[in-house]
Amino acid sequence: MTELKSLLLQQSKALGLSISDKHAEQLMAYLSLLVKWNKAYNLTAIRDPNEMVSRHLIDSLSVLPYLKGERLIDVGSGPGLPGIPLAICLPELQVTTLDSNGKKTRFQQQVKMELGLSNLDVIHSRVEKLDAPAFDMVISRAFASLRDMLVWTGHLATEQGVFLAMKGQFPEGELSEIPNTFTLRESHRLGLPDNDAERHLLILGRA
Repeated sequence: MTELKSLLLQQSKALGLSISDKHAEQLMAYLSLLVKWNKAYNLTAIRDPNEMVSRHLIDSLSVLPYLKGERLIDVGSGPGLPGIPLAICLPELQVTTLDSNGKKTRFQQQVKMELGLSNLDVIHSRVEKLDAPAFDMVISRAFASLRDMLVWTGHLATEQGVFLAMKGQFPEGELSEIPNTFTLRESHRLGLPDNDAERHLLILGRA
């Protein structure tokens, strides 16, 4: 784990992020649980812990500079990505993770308990069935097309709330199909170290 922690700190520094030692240790504890549970429950297709650092942890943390608000929901969170790394590094942020897969939310509950993440709520539900107080930010990582994301999660954001879509290549085609009640506010290319694939963050809001 020492080598993996060094890799995490090196790559987060390359992104201009400052991760405290305590948070790095918690991220390693999360990674360790993910590796262990993945053997039995197939939570992610990525098996190599080094790849998990760059393609899961660093990928999730790359959005840290763009988060503004007190309450965030991660929709289609899978094994807790990006929600759990964000909850670890921003203890003052109230993070809710949502997934319809019971195995994945059970894993997240275990992480919450073992890491003592009091700012994390885990919900096992389908997004369209969720009735919850509105959030400042709705985030999703490779969850659905932009149009589907906005249609399915529109009810989860406050009037001023934003939708953060983590994408690969810039989704020109998807943008042309979003409902006209929403608009693109910002887009950022996330220059992830050790990852040749393009990554973009799109921030959308109500028009």
